[in-house]
Amino acid sequence: MRGYFTADGRRLSYLDFGGPGEPLVALHGHYNEASAFAPLARALAPRWRVIALDQRGHGESDPAPRYGREDYTADLLAFHRHLGAGPVPVLGHSLGGVNAYQFAARHPDRVARLIVEDIGAVVDCDWSFTTRLPVTAPTRRALAEALGAAAPYLECSFRQRERDWGFSFRTEDTVASQKALNGDHWADWTAVACPTLLVRGTRSDELTAGHARDMTARRGGRVRLVELAAGHVVHHDAAEPFAAEVAAFLAEPA
Repeated sequence: MRGYFTADGRRLSYLDFGGPGEPLVALHGHYNEASAFAPLARALAPRWRVIALDQRGHGESDPAPRYGREDYTADLLAFHRHLGAGPVPVLGHSLGGVNAYQFAARHPDRVARLIVEDIGAVVDCDWSFTTRLPVTAPTRRALAEALGAAAPYLECSFRQRERDWGFSFRTEDTVASQKALNGDHWADWTAVACPTLLVRGTRSDELTAGHARDMTARRGGRVRLVELAAGHVVHHDAAEPFAAEVAAFLAEPA
């Protein structure tokens, strides 16, 4: 079920995958949207009810004038209030991972557990891939062919327009968001108090093994690190092992 709410005068969209389970909030990365979590939602049901946000400028959510750190966390606070839930587990990939741990650090009463997928406490994002993306293509197939090996990771964001195909995000917004994501976020990472699962893809070009170990060490035993045979998008490349690790972590005693 798709739902909507308003934050700071803009409409934000989310997908509630439904079911009788407890809510789990999921936050996608750049180039993606809430629908990217459909396979994970199926794997975690019926124990968990995944509710995934289309973050600002992505999916069916409105674009925004700003894509700063405080902007994303403010959206998450509005989303949590809209859901009317108590403390919930929050899962985030890449951009969504930083948003998730910053939200957990700043609003500890709203996050029960944290799952961070393949992103560090220090981010140095390269947006050259973004600026090379095709703006439009005449058909869906042509858009996929233009993306090559990257197509499976972006196809949830493909959109048909009146005369061509493109994406549900705007290139300039993504570049602005990536620039604002860069920086040293150690203070937020180490401020997180809830149990945390950090998932790294062993073939990732984003989160190194050494940085992941450092992130684990600096949290003094409150982080469990899992490394799976995958690239940066672990939930795509290793869908079943990823879902199994998430389910096991969520089942652990508090």
